[in-house]
Amino acid sequence: MTLDIFQEIALILALAAVVSMVAVRLKQPLIIAYIVVGVLVGPAVFGFITATAQVEVLAGLGISVLLFVVGLKLDLRLIRSVGPVALATGIGQIAVTSVAGFLIATALGFSTVEAAYIAVALTFSSTIVIVKLLSDKREIDSLHGRIAIGFLIVQDIFVVIVLLLLPAFAVQAEIGPVAQVLRLLIVGVGLVVLLAVFMRFVANPLLKVLARSQEMLVLFAVTWAVALGALGDFLGFSKEVGAFLGGVSIASTPYRDAIVARLTGLRDFLLLFFFIDLGSKLNLVDFGEQLASAAVLSVFVLVGNPLIVVGIMGYMGYRRRTGLFAGLTVAQISEFSLILAALGVSLGHIGTDILSLVTLVGIATISTSTYMILGADRLYDVVSKPLRVFERNVPFREIEDSLQEPARVDVVVLGLGRYGGSIVDGLMARGLTVLGVDFDPQALKAAKAKGVPIQYGDAEDPEFTGSLPLSSAALVVSTLPSFNVNKAVLHGLESVRFPGKFMATAHDESEIEELEAVGVDHVLMPFDDAADQAVFTIAEKTGRVS
Repeated sequence: MTLDIFQEIALILALAAVVSMVAVRLKQPLIIAYIVVGVLVGPAVFGFITATAQVEVLAGLGISVLLFVVGLKLDLRLIRSVGPVALATGIGQIAVTSVAGFLIATALGFSTVEAAYIAVALTFSSTIVIVKLLSDKREIDSLHGRIAIGFLIVQDIFVVIVLLLLPAFAVQAEIGPVAQVLRLLIVGVGLVVLLAVFMRFVANPLLKVLARSQEMLVLFAVTWAVALGALGDFLGFSKEVGAFLGGVSIASTPYRDAIVARLTGLRDFLLLFFFIDLGSKLNLVDFGEQLASAAVLSVFVLVGNPLIVVGIMGYMGYRRRTGLFAGLTVAQISEFSLILAALGVSLGHIGTDILSLVTLVGIATISTSTYMILGADRLYDVVSKPLRVFERNVPFREIEDSLQEPARVDVVVLGLGRYGGSIVDGLMARGLTVLGVDFDPQALKAAKAKGVPIQYGDAEDPEFTGSLPLSSAALVVSTLPSFNVNKAVLHGLESVRFPGKFMATAHDESEIEELEAVGVDHVLMPFDDAADQAVFTIAEKTGRVS
């Protein structure tokens, strides 16, 4: 039976839904599921996909919306807020990974051009996957989370530069690469100037009018993304670069977040067709021939990339734990790696065998690194001693200016985020002497600026509780929303025979009984109890409520 285009796409979507449910069950990113679906519907397996032109159009729209959203979310202030570590780690990781990847690919027998594509593909990490995983672990605002997001932004900028320059080296180009680069630079400067004028005089007034209707705002955003993508393609760049610049052109408007929120679902839906289109073009014969090379390159990405980050951050004065947790976010390649390889095929630089190789590395590293990130705590327990070589004797970047222990302490508060900071403020207002403890330098500096006595400390360090001034403290309060961390703190307090009470924080009703079962004296619920109520409860436990 022959299916028409609508029925064919309906069948593809149904298959994608089934495979995606399996992927979610296995805690895998949907990128893996989409590529698998593409292989299944392609000629390598079932071979029923015939609507290739329609799928390619939808795939092109997906790439345009993806780069548009990347441009919208590009916030250089985030890099500045993290400091030089984001730039240094991002640039250092890109440089070292590219050089090492090129040498490995050359040693595996690939040509110079093929090795260059492979090397660059190994440098990118998936912002979409990493942000999702960090959000699920509630680590997006942690020190390693902010650093990771910072150098992922550096990677995003680098990938746009690569996508900008690649068309100049197209095999079918009528003029030489040097002349083509100069032409692109001239045309690019002109386009940037026009967009700057648009940003300065048109963007805000126009979006203010369109924002009166959410439907019009979304329609304009999609139209702008596709139009700039088409313009970039027409001018000799690529649709990816054009769409990215379209996003940047309205990133400074107050409607950026609203547009991003409404385009995220559309982006993910359309990207499904890119990965299906990619998977349908892969040849299982190529897969078989590339298995050995893919295994070598995957090990380099899974092990080498994190070690590069740990080394750079250790040199800059960060602890090996922070370096490892940030480094695990680059233990995979990204959707941009696949986009780059696909573009290389379309430009005639590489063959489909290299695209198959990069895809294999992507499947292996994305699926494996997901479990590495989710199990980062257990992984650190295994590798912490060997990683000591990357850590300075005094990790000054995290400990600097953090030791201000008072002579007497009534309450020790672990975690100086918004919730913990509010508790500290309220307790100090009631006349209690509080010691704030955190391992985030920014949180410590913010607390120090308010006159809060502070101490650097990591609650997951086995020797952490022994460093706390507990002789006069009546209470230790943890605002850290992790059952395992709170359990470790409790055991640490028991080991030093702390006579006072321990209060922990839970973000889930199911955790309350678990915390109470292991011996926690009282459980705080930030989403149910206001910070003022928590302050009253803590103060009441000290017997000093006025």
